Amino acid sequence: MELDAVKKLVAEKGIEFFLCSFVEMGGMPKAKVVPATHLDEMAEEGAGFAGFAAGEMGQGPHDPDMASIPDFSSLTVVPWRPNMAWVAGNIQVEEEPYGYCPRTILQRQLDRALEKGYLLNVGVEAEFMLLKQDDLGNYVPYDPLDVLEKPCYDLVTLHRNLDVMTTLIKYMQELGWGPYANDHEDANCQFEINWTYADALTTADRHIFFRWMVKTVAEELGLRATFMPKPFANLTGSGAHFHMSLWDPQNANNLFLDEQDENGLSQEAYWFMGGLLKHAKALVGINGSLVNSYKRLTRRAPSSGASWAPVYVTYGGSNRTQMIRIPGPGRLENRAVDGAANPYLSCAAMLAAGLDGIENQIDPGTRNEDNLYEVPEDELERRGIEFLPDNLSSAMDCLEADEVVKEALGTEYADYYIAVKREEWRQYHLSVSQWELDRYLSVY
Repeated sequence: MELDAVKKLVAEKGIEFFLCSFVEMGGMPKAKVVPATHLDEMAEEGAGFAGFAAGEMGQGPHDPDMASIPDFSSLTVVPWRPNMAWVAGNIQVEEEPYGYCPRTILQRQLDRALEKGYLLNVGVEAEFMLLKQDDLGNYVPYDPLDVLEKPCYDLVTLHRNLDVMTTLIKYMQELGWGPYANDHEDANCQFEINWTYADALTTADRHIFFRWMVKTVAEELGLRATFMPKPFANLTGSGAHFHMSLWDPQNANNLFLDEQDENGLSQEAYWFMGGLLKHAKALVGINGSLVNSYKRLTRRAPSSGASWAPVYVTYGGSNRTQMIRIPGPGRLENRAVDGAANPYLSCAAMLAAGLDGIENQIDPGTRNEDNLYEVPEDELERRGIEFLPDNLSSAMDCLEADEVVKEALGTEYADYYIAVKREEWRQYHLSVSQWELDRYLSVY
């Protein structure tokens, strides 16, 4: 959107303020409030801030200011504050693009793909939980009647929670996102909202805005929304399954679609999937970026009977025990991405892996039909099926060894990312958990 068009929109919509936004490594949204009277300055100079204060941005307190340069194509009028607009920005330092900016990292990969004749479209299944604090200050599912072992799609439970759901759906309809098929998910007080796919950058921007929107709506009702992958050991975790397809640069033809193929996939789609599988162990370190992420990626079933999360480097048809599912003709679903993943980094890493698959014509192997949660480990080994990393430390080892994924992030940024995550792992092991206190304190 050109600046003149932005000014026209400001006048038509009565926009008084802008939230000039950006994200740090973890995908947490940051922003500065800029009055619309300073739109020209924001457009030219961005919104300045101290990078070190904003989180994991690759800066120290001695480094020069950063500036979030708004990309007005992302402009979103805030539905619950119609006098305010949110806009995603790319970070600059001393008027140069900053290589540690997650949005810039994705843009770089998208430009690379476009040079090869590809446009990446992405859709997200975004899951979250609604919680409250009990009398002891612990977070618990907020609806005391939501206690079914298999609550997924339950009409009675869904109906009790329509205030949150319908508010979010109405906001997304106002924004033109095309929300559809929204439901109560597999865990108590867990929900999923889906919206129409778009190009990867647009979807990543919307995903960041969506997570903020969900938290805001929940807070207005006195609740806490979380996208944490596994808040409760006995309940299903929250994923953010990414559906991907490559299109021509005009976004007119789905290059993954072949209606003559048994799976509805083109040869390029199979090679792309081959790249995702080849680099799967490194990708998990981006798509499962927290210590907690790996408590979701387990075959051990919670109370509902299935984790719904992948454990192995495999693909299948419409089979939800696989890492890569083929949900329908012309698209691939990566089920290893969780609710806390930074969508810019996830899209960038998966695109690079898929392009490597196309460039090197990587065969994804045989489609799996089994319920892999039930296949014995010796049989998995006989088939050559590999496990995904089962903790953050192992995932970082895999990421460090994968030059393709590291290059997608930028080698320096990848090294920084790995160092940050290894420190997170170290701090986790220095902490004393409630499990340890319950198990050991009174015994020893």
